[in-house]
Amino acid sequence: MRSLLAFTGVLAAYTATAQALPSSTADDLFRNGVKACNMGDYPRAADLFTQVIQMDPENLNAYLQRGICFSLQQNYQAAVADLSAVIQRKPDHQGAYASRGSAYNKWGKPEQAVQDFDTALAMDPSDQETFNNRGWAKKALGDPDGACADWNSSRKLGNAEAKIILKNNRCN
Repeated sequence: MRSLLAFTGVLAAYTATAQALPSSTADDLFRNGVKACNMGDYPRAADLFTQVIQMDPENLNAYLQRGICFSLQQNYQAAVADLSAVIQRKPDHQGAYASRGSAYNKWGKPEQAVQDFDTALAMDPSDQETFNNRGWAKKALGDPDGACADWNSSRKLGNAEAKIILKNNRCN
């Protein structure tokens, strides 16, 4: 019991010290960037991720998260650049392909979106969200049958939203 109390005291002292320190490490900046992004403060989040990248240029998660923030700000060119940087350094990063595909699709480039979604699904064929997103890209390309097939795959993988999409798009 005495050692538990000692540990609790040490933990409390560590926590107080950690809270008093400025957020200056790359890990702290990254965590604050994630928090800002989750709160919808995308410009601040992107700035924090930029600081992380300046401190650690090989931090692929910072590029990925900044790319997502740029996409949420409708800055698709910057989003694609960051997500491409992740893919260049780690060609098997499924999430980067899926996220870049979404950015391309929102940017009005469904051909590139489908290519990235195809790559992402080859890496993870159970990604219901990517099937759903590829469906929208195929619809934009004038491929309603392909779109319906993707939305149906998404539904079979458990995406409840896909059932509504299938109905609204008159898929069989």
